[in-house]
Amino acid sequence: MSLVIVPIELAEANAFVAVHHRHHKPVVGHKFSIAVADNMLMGSYETTGVCGVAIIGRPVARGNDDGWTLEVNRCCTDGTKNACSMLYGAAWRAAKAMGYARLITYTLPSEGGASLHAAGWKLIGQRGGGNWNTPARPRVDTDELLRGQKSLWTAA
Repeated sequence: MSLVIVPIELAEANAFVAVHHRHHKPVVGHKFSIAVADNMLMGSYETTGVCGVAIIGRPVARGNDDGWTLEVNRCCTDGTKNACSMLYGAAWRAAKAMGYARLITYTLPSEGGASLHAAGWKLIGQRGGGNWNTPARPRVDTDELLRGQKSLWTAA
């Protein structure tokens, strides 16, 4: 199988996330989205062979939203070997080409980060652990699966 990175519209990327992501829903907005596709299945610029997507946007945490940092808000594949690593690598190359100085993402403790390591990303450490719902800022309660600390990664 020959994999290639291709552009993808947010609506298409979100549709892929809705079907394939284990614990997150589609996102509201983005700066850009990319897909990895099977070159053998692609028609003339159609994304019918998509086997993974990455949606890159502004950082969720206000402290990281400095205008020079982007976040991989969703990275989702259908399990195709090496697709996730390709997406993380391509996301960083695209972000750098657009003039951004930093690209980050978060993983759950149950996610080992092998694809991030393979793409050359560095583990910064553990972050968060709180709940979006606070007395000063009422929100829909955070899903039990998503509570607790996350691992923060940065592209290198």
